[in-house]
Amino acid sequence: MSPVLPALRRSQDTGLDYYLVLPEGGPHGSSASRVEGIVVEEFDLAGDFTTTALNGAGWTAADGEWWSSAAFGREMRRDPRLRSRVVAARRQEAEAAYRRLGGGDLPDETGLRARFRDPQPLPVAPPLRFGPADVPEGYHDRRVYRLLFAGEPDDGCPGRLRGLWGMTPPDDRADPGVAGRAGRRTARDAFTWDLRRIGPGVAWSLDLTACLGTSSDAALGPLLRELTTTMRHEGLIPVTVERFS
Repeated sequence: MSPVLPALRRSQDTGLDYYLVLPEGGPHGSSASRVEGIVVEEFDLAGDFTTTALNGAGWTAADGEWWSSAAFGREMRRDPRLRSRVVAARRQEAEAAYRRLGGGDLPDETGLRARFRDPQPLPVAPPLRFGPADVPEGYHDRRVYRLLFAGEPDDGCPGRLRGLWGMTPPDDRADPGVAGRAGRRTARDAFTWDLRRIGPGVAWSLDLTACLGTSSDAALGPLLRELTTTMRHEGLIPVTVERFS
C-alpha cells in the first residue's frame, strides 16, 4: 500500500468525459485529421457515488449538428466495432478537433450539458448485504464498490496500471481473475482496489473497498473519478458503478 497522503489527488480532467470518434476501418489514433466527430458524456450519481443514469451528446463533422442518443451510448459499450472507433480524450484535445473540423469554439460544460436530452437510466438497487457490516477496528464504515468497464485494453495495460498505482502482482492461487491490487491511505481513510478481468474481451472491473475513518465520505468522489479517468485513457469505457456493501 502506498504511503499516507494528505489528500487524494483530484483528476486533472473536468467532470465531463470526452471521446473522439474515428472513421470506420481507419487507423486507430487520436489525431484530429482522422476524427469524424466528438462524444461527450456524464454519469448522474446517487448520494453514495453509485451511477443512476448516463447522459451524452455527440457532434459529427459531416452535418455539423449536435445530437443526443441513449442508443449510441449503449452501443459504445455493447459493440466492439464501434468501441474500437472511440478514443478517450481530454477537453483540450476535443476542443482542438472540434475547431479543426469546422465547429469553432467547443461549448463550455454548461452548454454541453444543455445538449443532454436523452438520458439512459441505469439500474439502481440498494447495496447487497450478505451479513453484518465487517468494519475494521478504527473505522466507522466499510463500503465495497464495483467500477465496471467495457472493452479489452492492449497487452501492456495491466503492467502500466501496476506501475502507476504500485499494484502488487496477481496471486493466481487466490483469485485467477485478479490482475493486481493497489491501495491508498489518507490520514484516516483506507482504500484498496483489485483490477479484475471479467470474461476475455468482454469487460474489466475495479473492485474498491473503502474503509472510512472520517465522518465524511468526501474522499470517495475524487478517488472514483480518478480511477475511472485512468481506465478510460487505457481504452476502456465506463459502464456503471455499483455498490455491494
